[in-house]
Amino acid sequence: MCNTRARAAKPQMPTTLQPQTLDTAAPGIERGEFAPRGEQSATPRLVVATYNIRYAVGSHLIGGSLLRRLGLGLPGRRARLVGGNVAKAARILSDGVRMPRADVVALQEADRGTIRAGGRHVARALAEALRMNFVRAGTPTPRDAPPKPRRWWLDFEERIRLGEEGDTGVAILSRLPLADAARIELPWSECPWRPRIALAAALPFAGRRLHVFNAHIDTHASVEGQLEQHRAVLARADAAGAGEPVLILGDFNTLTRPARDAARQLLESHGFVTPLPTDTATWRSGPLRYHFDWIFTRGLRVLRWGVARTRGVSDHWPVWAEIEGERN
Repeated sequence: MCNTRARAAKPQMPTTLQPQTLDTAAPGIERGEFAPRGEQSATPRLVVATYNIRYAVGSHLIGGSLLRRLGLGLPGRRARLVGGNVAKAARILSDGVRMPRADVVALQEADRGTIRAGGRHVARALAEALRMNFVRAGTPTPRDAPPKPRRWWLDFEERIRLGEEGDTGVAILSRLPLADAARIELPWSECPWRPRIALAAALPFAGRRLHVFNAHIDTHASVEGQLEQHRAVLARADAAGAGEPVLILGDFNTLTRPARDAARQLLESHGFVTPLPTDTATWRSGPLRYHFDWIFTRGLRVLRWGVARTRGVSDHWPVWAEIEGERN
């Protein structure tokens, strides 16, 4: 066991794409800029979303695993499958049908160049389709240590292969400029294949700076181990600019009610609130439903929120909220 501590226009491709670059001022951060220049940064409201995109391979976690084991996974079609699912995700996040058009998106399991993602760069492709800027941090795949046993339900998940060049990671996409991107290493042990990370960035919002933290908490960890990872994120959030609003969102992997209650209590003790009632379904596999994905705010008001229950892209559903600054 691995233990640790209104409808918008359809998305269009930009006419001139700027290549992704490695941010030398922020080690381990990759960034790309695809949003049109001059996007307004003084908007009083934003729609933010968190989405574990599961490398855009589809929503059938168990069924897909069984097909692969029977040799019916059709790996040669994977690039086309993932590309089509990225396009579908872009429509979900922007067409105003299932949810309001997103301005900021926190992605988890955003693979780059893996075999299971058909060699695609999921965060970059989605940012291009949405005409958003992005920052991304990845977790390297070990070359000299085989994967360790995992909890039984994760055996249905397709693994990154030993020695692959690609990796998985977390990303933040935004229609507004992103600054001060930082990788946050989360405490873990005995699991070199999935050391968890969080990603921080700031963006202009209503004449101030909004600090965004995208966290992917370890599903292998005990409740206390998950809380240790949350504390690492909270330490950075508490060090953000005095009086500036903060957003913490992501896949918290709160599989049990005690895990959900503990995570909520910890964040609320640091002044954060969430509009999501505990046990809101954000993940599905067959008849199973779990509350894994969360949005917490501090110094912000949530005007409305929802879960975009769609099929085909991931076993998680996008969770969104419309926010504005707190009124004095």
